[in-house]
Amino acid sequence: MGELLWVALPYLSMGVFVVGHWWRYKYDKFGWTTRSSQMYESRLLQIGSPLFHFGLLFVIGGHVLGLVIPKSWTEAVGLSQEAYHFMAVSVGAVAGVCTVVGMLILLARRRFTPAVFKATTANDKLMYVLLASVILLGLANTALGNVISHYDYREGVSIWFRQLFAFRPDPDLMSAAPLTFQLHALLACLLFALWPFTRLVHVFSAPVGYLWRPYVVYRSRQGSRLGARDSRRGWERSTLPETRAHGSHPAARR
Repeated sequence: MGELLWVALPYLSMGVFVVGHWWRYKYDKFGWTTRSSQMYESRLLQIGSPLFHFGLLFVIGGHVLGLVIPKSWTEAVGLSQEAYHFMAVSVGAVAGVCTVVGMLILLARRRFTPAVFKATTANDKLMYVLLASVILLGLANTALGNVISHYDYREGVSIWFRQLFAFRPDPDLMSAAPLTFQLHALLACLLFALWPFTRLVHVFSAPVGYLWRPYVVYRSRQGSRLGARDSRRGWERSTLPETRAHGSHPAARR
């Protein structure tokens, strides 16, 4: 079972994540969007969205520091294990609370704003359930692992995570981790497998084209039509050609 959960499933998830994004970009470029609902409701969005996104940025930064960078590296630069744990608990807790509060605001907005709720698909609902579960379990691990059980995930989960990219993961490291860490990792794998087929693809969108896009020219309404000019009061001279004298036309002399 350990080989299936902690070796096969992560690689399957990463494969679907990469190939799924390639497929989505190739065949569904016009669907590569968040399907913004700001036009339906903006007051709650302006509160919940910054809390969620900025909190999540700090959470991701904490994961990079804890999972990618080995303990020996941080100790080599003078960051002791006690100092690291204090920073992980303090900064991680604040970032986690901001993320959860922002997420709750956004979920309440989506559920109780009729227009936004009607624009929510079954795919969105599944994604929100997985995303919320991963975030809540991560916050629980910050509290339980660092404060209560004192489990050092940098000696287990982090090593297993780095081994995945070296193609030699040790499933026993994850099998020995607390249940909440195992659930967090399993649900994260499922979320990454679902990612390319949801609105989460907007994470990899950047307005790079704006750097060399030509300027947008704005004109006043009065001069927006080609050949338009200011009208003047009074009579205007006729622009028709002058009529020849009677009898001067060849047909008149017949």
